[in-house]
Amino acid sequence: MSTDTPVAPEEEGYFVKERQDIAERPDLSNTTGRVSPVRSRRPVYLDMLPPCNGGCPAGENIQEWLRLIKAHEEEKAWRQLTTDNPFPAIEGRVCYHPCEVECNRADLDGAVSIHSVERYLGDMAIEKGWHFERPVERSGHRVLIIGAGPAGLSAAYHLSMMGHDVEIYDAGDKYGGMMRYGIPEYRLPRDVLEAEVERLVNDLGVKIVLNHPVQDLDEERAKGRFDAVFVAIGAHLSKRVDIPTVDAGRMVDAVSFLHDVSTGSKPVVGRRVAVYGGGNTAMDAARVAKRLGAEESIVVYRRTADQMPANAEEREEAEREGVQMNWLRTITEVGDDLTVEIMELDENGKPHGTGRYEKLEADTLILAVGQEADTSFLHKMPGMRFRHDVVDVNPHTLMTDIPGIFAGGDTVPSERTVTIGVGHGKRAARQIDLWLNRETAYPSPRNTTVGFTDLNLWYFGDHGRRHQPELDPTQRIGFAEVIGGLGDQQAHFEAERCLSCGNCFECDGCLGACPEDAIIKLGEGHRYQFDYDKCTGCGACAEQCPVHAIQMIPEDTLIESIQGAGNPTAGWAVRPTPNPVRSAQAKFKLVEKN
Repeated sequence: MSTDTPVAPEEEGYFVKERQDIAERPDLSNTTGRVSPVRSRRPVYLDMLPPCNGGCPAGENIQEWLRLIKAHEEEKAWRQLTTDNPFPAIEGRVCYHPCEVECNRADLDGAVSIHSVERYLGDMAIEKGWHFERPVERSGHRVLIIGAGPAGLSAAYHLSMMGHDVEIYDAGDKYGGMMRYGIPEYRLPRDVLEAEVERLVNDLGVKIVLNHPVQDLDEERAKGRFDAVFVAIGAHLSKRVDIPTVDAGRMVDAVSFLHDVSTGSKPVVGRRVAVYGGGNTAMDAARVAKRLGAEESIVVYRRTADQMPANAEEREEAEREGVQMNWLRTITEVGDDLTVEIMELDENGKPHGTGRYEKLEADTLILAVGQEADTSFLHKMPGMRFRHDVVDVNPHTLMTDIPGIFAGGDTVPSERTVTIGVGHGKRAARQIDLWLNRETAYPSPRNTTVGFTDLNLWYFGDHGRRHQPELDPTQRIGFAEVIGGLGDQQAHFEAERCLSCGNCFECDGCLGACPEDAIIKLGEGHRYQFDYDKCTGCGACAEQCPVHAIQMIPEDTLIESIQGAGNPTAGWAVRPTPNPVRSAQAKFKLVEKN
């Protein structure tokens, strides 16, 4: 909220509005009934799991690297981020950012644009030539990874950082897997992909062997003297659908179509293209068809828009580029035209045919009805279990029933996204490391998250989300990148929008609110501690804490029993030293005069 009271002279058609807090500050003067001669409760500091961190499939400490950007320590932020995810420039472009779905600021004035700041950091690292630091000490263990897609490359990175020697075998002629062959260049430029993957080879010594399909895993394992194996082959095979046709030449599967385009081929698609399916691959195929010259690109899907598995942003971008959506339709025959049956939803939301048909003109039909991994070479191994087209693994360790052989990414039951693959690679690497070292436990993450209603919003003003620049839909005629990156100022603004949920950022609110002077400031990066000899248990510190980093507990409760309680490690969440000039400027904004 803001007032309309001018607080500065008009200049060149503008006047200045004072920016005020969006929420009332708590009344800390009323302490009636909260204290007594004997203290019944006391405060403790907490370190809780931010919802963004909890929602990230790659397990990034998002809150921490955003903090480092706030402090203008970009390289430290990049190194913190790449502790969990080695591909920030890639992920900042293709991740569907589930972290932002969980972000508490979404209920305030819009989620922090985490993916755009991650891209900013990744692009900066490429521009400045930042490198990974290979561990000096080597373990002596050798690990084979099958598949140079996101899961395999992620596992290779983490295993290398643990000191293991890693080789990747891939059947393709280039690395990247579905990042290269399934994601069009207008979403993921190939120079970005190559820059981030090459760090693994040049900095960490990961060996990638291309054009090397694995036929006999036991033989490969023995020949290379590998101590463990991680299978991470991508879903490169299109699922088949039985559609009667008199001209199979007009039909092509979406995976092959996108693969051909990624290798430089330009398939002839004709004037009208129909895409059968409702996933992200269908959206990509429809958008690529437009770029190849199709005047009309139509997605045919048997359910409704709400039931479509494609990411909402992908569908919206496709529609903006002129892709038409034909809901509640299924293709039954391919002749001179497509025969399409009209569908209806039953009381359970499932589609069924109505017996009514219509014709749809199309020169090319692209089938995008799902993909599966080629696990045929694993079927030769005694003891390997399967669930439909994927390998059955222990959901906690990702190890198959064969000791030392692990699997992840598209090879196992899971969502098939780049970020899921990167997360599986990290998990698998940790579990492989434990197995190689004959250990059985890995530290579990904190599982207590902070919700929006836990926060006290008096501290935070109304600061709307910054948006990335985009090519106008009329200009999207080639494969130039559609979405641009944030500039320095915009990226830092977005980082500063982080609410630091559940973790102290040294705002001094508790220090100022305590009526008994019972809080000791330990210095920048060390936060505070309570002087329980002075504390009366009034709770003023907890009531004003904007991020729910303080909790009142019964006096007889052991602090050690409270999850996340205690004085945290120095440097976990240091707030940058405020700039008085910038702070004064941030209170005001220029508003165009009507």
